[in-house]
Amino acid sequence: MTATAQPPSAPATGGTSQIGDSDDLSAFGYTQQLHRSLGTFASFAAGFSFVSILTTIFQLFGLGFSFGGPAFFWTWPIVYIGQFGVALCFAEIAARYPISGAIYQWSRRMGGEVIGWFGGWFMMLAQIVTASAAAIALQVVMPSIWDGFQIIGTDAALTSTSGAANAVLLGSILLVITTFINCIGVNWMSRINNIGVTCEIVGVIAVILALFTHAERGPGVVFDTGIPGEQPGYIWAFIVSGLMAAYVMVGFGSAGELAEETKNPRRVAPRTIRLALTVSAIGGGLMLLGALMAAPTLGEELAVGGLPYVLDSVLGSFWGKVLLCDVVIAIFICTLAIQTACSRLMFSMARDDRLPASKILAHVNPKTGTPIAPSILIGVLCIGVLVVNVGNSAIFATLASVCIILIYLAYLSVTGPMLWRRIKGWPGENVPVDSEGKKLFSLGRFGIPVNIFAVVYGLLMVVNLSWPRAEIFDPTGEMPILKWAGPICIVGAAIIGIACFPHGKTHPMPVPAPSAADSK
Repeated sequence: MTATAQPPSAPATGGTSQIGDSDDLSAFGYTQQLHRSLGTFASFAAGFSFVSILTTIFQLFGLGFSFGGPAFFWTWPIVYIGQFGVALCFAEIAARYPISGAIYQWSRRMGGEVIGWFGGWFMMLAQIVTASAAAIALQVVMPSIWDGFQIIGTDAALTSTSGAANAVLLGSILLVITTFINCIGVNWMSRINNIGVTCEIVGVIAVILALFTHAERGPGVVFDTGIPGEQPGYIWAFIVSGLMAAYVMVGFGSAGELAEETKNPRRVAPRTIRLALTVSAIGGGLMLLGALMAAPTLGEELAVGGLPYVLDSVLGSFWGKVLLCDVVIAIFICTLAIQTACSRLMFSMARDDRLPASKILAHVNPKTGTPIAPSILIGVLCIGVLVVNVGNSAIFATLASVCIILIYLAYLSVTGPMLWRRIKGWPGENVPVDSEGKKLFSLGRFGIPVNIFAVVYGLLMVVNLSWPRAEIFDPTGEMPILKWAGPICIVGAAIIGIACFPHGKTHPMPVPAPSAADSK
């Protein structure tokens, strides 16, 4: 059964938000099992902590600078503009389908069972690897705070045997903790995530102030192409440097994953999806600009040392370690947020009987209101991915890069079918309302051009991310086959997905008729 072109609308009944939201969910054929208790800030925090600019820019600044020089800064607003087009599409569809497992549910209702399943499959694989990549970042930070965190061996570098093994140990401990938090209930997860996001925002502001108050040069540095600009074909180096921003600005749609646990999600989720991306883009852009202005040099030291090198020279040892503690918090909540989003996606697919052992994975603990089995399974799978890093960090780096490609493919599984539905008349003439009777977010007449832009941008980014580059996928030159890791992993994920596809199984997709409260 496929969804019709008419968008659903919220019930026009009165009562509390939770009653209205539960009735709204039942109109899609689901009962309220997850505990609905999240407010606006918690919804925003889910997306902001997934992006986690303090974690990702801390790790990836050197990548962008080494390829594009100071002018790589301009890839940040370019990627933001492209991703904001995607976010606008997500915001509109989140208002109409406030269901857990956002990417899966949205792509399924726009493109049918097959596209929906593969959208969810790609996103689930990507989130598992992304959570592992976030957890392993502890090795980059914690031994720098105190050498006692280097439990295995003495060399903290990820490329060393002891560093890689210690990274797996620290990351596994973190994943055990985040799995436990996800099992005990969304309220605990939300409280911890809210505190962590507040700490991260304070940390971002502190970093920006520290960098701008220790500037060595003016903002005009962003027009300097640096050493890469001295070589012919700078445009290609600039395009490669854009991978840094592409790696960072993903996951902003996590508010949609928690829709069934959010109060009035039809209104809250669209707003927080856009806000999480925009706040991350502004904060991250200022951090990049401040780092370029405050860096002692714009040479090899900055390319190798990245943001930690700049902050160490600006803040000194003591305050630098204080900031590193804040980065540890950011890594913690980033891992927690990704695992939470993935567990809701897995639960949503299992609830529709789209995964093996669906009955177990779809069970919600009535006391905690959370799907415990998916949380545990994801934690175990993430630790398994971490083990891949032992002795060969190049393979792990490749997997981390490929997971971003899968995320962009998952995004295209929504924006592509959504564009086709728009051309056929979606979302129709009526504008549905939320549980408070207010009109939902809609792109109106700008829907088709914004959607076209989002699809074209997504396709270009998939090509850019997948392009066989030895300097990205095989920096050591030891395994030439790895430069083809993007296309190989995409094909591999698709083949495994075909083998796992639940043939002959479908789940009804009822769509409520417009209520009397709808207005043009």
